Amino acid sequence: MFSKNTEKLESFVGVNSHFKGDIKTKGTLRIDGTVEGNIETDWLILGETAHLKGDATARGIIIGGRVDGNIKAKEIIEMKSKGQVIGEITTSKLSIAEGALFEGRSSMHREESNVIELQMEERKKVTG
Repeated sequence: MFSKNTEKLESFVGVNSHFKGDIKTKGTLRIDGTVEGNIETDWLILGETAHLKGDATARGIIIGGRVDGNIKAKEIIEMKSKGQVIGEITTSKLSIAEGALFEGRSSMHREESNVIELQMEERKKVTG
Protein backbone atom coordinates (compact mmCIF):
# COMPACT_ATOMS: atom_id res chain seq x y z
CA MET A 1 0.00 0.00 0.00
CA PHE A 2 1.41 3.43 0.87
CA SER A 3 4.66 4.14 2.67
CA LYS A 4 5.05 4.16 6.44
CA ASN A 5 4.49 7.92 6.36
CA THR A 6 0.86 7.44 5.34
CA GLU A 7 -1.43 9.19 7.70
CA LYS A 8 -4.22 7.28 9.46
CA LEU A 9 -7.65 6.91 7.88
CA GLU A 10 -9.50 10.13 8.72
CA SER A 11 -12.46 10.26 6.33
CA PHE A 12 -14.73 7.54 4.97
CA VAL A 13 -17.60 7.26 2.47
CA GLY A 14 -19.36 3.94 3.13
CA VAL A 15 -20.48 1.29 0.66
CA ASN A 16 -24.16 2.31 0.73
CA SER A 17 -23.43 6.04 0.57
CA HIS A 18 -23.85 8.39 -2.38
CA PHE A 19 -22.12 11.78 -2.08
CA LYS A 20 -22.62 14.61 -4.56
CA GLY A 21 -20.20 17.54 -4.33
CA ASP A 22 -16.50 18.27 -4.05
CA ILE A 23 -14.42 16.88 -1.18
CA LYS A 24 -11.30 18.63 0.13
CA THR A 25 -9.72 17.04 3.18
CA LYS A 26 -6.40 16.30 4.88
CA GLY A 27 -5.10 12.84 5.72
CA THR A 28 -6.41 9.64 4.19
CA LEU A 29 -9.85 9.36 2.58
CA ARG A 30 -11.36 5.95 1.83
CA ILE A 31 -14.34 5.62 -0.48
CA ASP A 32 -16.44 2.47 -0.82
CA GLY A 33 -19.60 4.18 -2.11
CA THR A 34 -20.29 6.62 -4.95
CA VAL A 35 -18.92 10.16 -5.17
CA GLU A 36 -19.98 12.61 -7.88
CA GLY A 37 -17.53 15.49 -7.66
CA ASN A 38 -13.87 16.30 -7.41
CA ILE A 39 -11.61 15.10 -4.60
CA GLU A 40 -8.51 16.72 -3.14
CA THR A 41 -6.80 14.91 -0.27
CA ASP A 42 -3.40 13.70 0.92
CA TRP A 43 -4.06 9.98 0.33
CA LEU A 44 -7.02 8.37 -1.45
CA ILE A 45 -8.17 4.76 -1.28
CA LEU A 46 -10.98 3.66 -3.59
CA GLY A 47 -12.31 0.27 -2.50
CA GLU A 48 -13.67 -2.35 -4.93
CA THR A 49 -17.23 -1.01 -4.58
CA ALA A 50 -16.21 2.64 -5.06
CA HIS A 51 -17.29 4.73 -8.04
CA LEU A 52 -15.82 8.20 -8.50
CA LYS A 53 -17.41 10.41 -11.16
CA GLY A 54 -14.99 13.32 -11.13
CA ASP A 55 -11.32 14.21 -10.81
CA ALA A 56 -9.00 13.34 -7.92
CA THR A 57 -5.75 14.93 -6.74
CA ALA A 58 -3.62 13.44 -3.94
CA ARG A 59 -0.10 12.45 -2.95
CA GLY A 60 -1.01 8.81 -3.52
CA ILE A 61 -4.05 6.96 -4.84
CA ILE A 62 -5.07 3.29 -4.68
CA ILE A 63 -7.83 2.28 -7.10
CA GLY A 64 -9.83 -0.85 -6.41
CA GLY A 65 -13.10 0.43 -7.92
CA ARG A 66 -14.07 2.65 -10.85
CA VAL A 67 -13.01 6.19 -11.75
CA ASP A 68 -14.67 8.19 -14.53
CA GLY A 69 -12.42 11.22 -14.53
CA ASN A 70 -8.82 12.36 -14.36
CA ILE A 71 -6.52 11.44 -11.49
CA LYS A 72 -3.29 13.11 -10.45
CA ALA A 73 -0.91 11.95 -7.73
CA LYS A 74 2.39 13.51 -6.68
CA GLU A 75 3.92 10.21 -5.58
CA ILE A 76 2.08 7.05 -6.74
CA ILE A 77 -1.05 5.65 -8.34
CA GLU A 78 -1.72 1.96 -7.83
CA MET A 79 -4.47 0.17 -9.75
CA LYS A 80 -5.64 -3.10 -8.22
CA SER A 81 -6.86 -6.03 -10.35
CA LYS A 82 -10.52 -4.90 -10.19
CA GLY A 83 -9.69 -1.22 -10.64
CA GLN A 84 -10.98 0.75 -13.63
CA VAL A 85 -9.98 4.21 -14.83
CA ILE A 86 -11.60 5.98 -17.76
CA GLY A 87 -9.63 9.22 -18.03
CA GLU A 88 -6.16 10.65 -17.70
CA ILE A 89 -3.54 9.61 -15.14
CA THR A 90 -0.68 11.89 -14.08
CA THR A 91 1.87 10.66 -11.54
CA SER A 92 5.54 9.90 -10.96
CA LYS A 93 5.00 6.17 -10.21
CA LEU A 94 2.28 4.00 -11.76
CA SER A 95 1.44 0.41 -10.90
CA ILE A 96 -1.27 -1.47 -12.81
CA ALA A 97 -2.16 -4.99 -11.68
CA GLU A 98 -3.13 -7.68 -14.16
CA GLY A 99 -6.88 -7.51 -14.77
CA ALA A 100 -7.18 -3.77 -14.21
CA LEU A 101 -8.84 -1.66 -16.92
CA PHE A 102 -7.34 1.65 -18.04
CA GLU A 103 -8.75 3.64 -20.94
CA GLY A 104 -7.13 7.03 -21.44
CA ARG A 105 -3.74 8.71 -21.37
CA SER A 106 -1.02 8.57 -18.79
CA SER A 107 1.85 10.94 -18.20
CA MET A 108 4.63 10.37 -15.76
CA HIS A 109 6.88 13.05 -14.34
CA ARG A 110 10.06 12.84 -12.33
CA GLU A 111 11.46 15.38 -9.98
CA GLU A 112 14.61 16.46 -11.79
CA SER A 113 15.95 18.73 -9.04
CA ASN A 114 17.21 15.81 -6.90
CA VAL A 115 19.16 14.35 -9.83
CA ILE A 116 20.81 17.68 -10.64
CA GLU A 117 21.79 18.27 -7.00
CA LEU A 118 23.29 14.77 -6.77
CA GLN A 119 25.26 15.24 -9.99
CA MET A 120 26.63 18.58 -8.73
CA GLU A 121 27.75 16.97 -5.45
CA GLU A 122 29.47 14.13 -7.36
CA ARG A 123 31.33 16.65 -9.53
CA LYS A 124 32.49 18.54 -6.43
CA LYS A 125 33.91 15.33 -4.97
CA VAL A 126 35.73 14.44 -8.20
CA THR A 127 37.12 17.94 -8.89
CA GLY A 128 37.45 19.07 -5.27
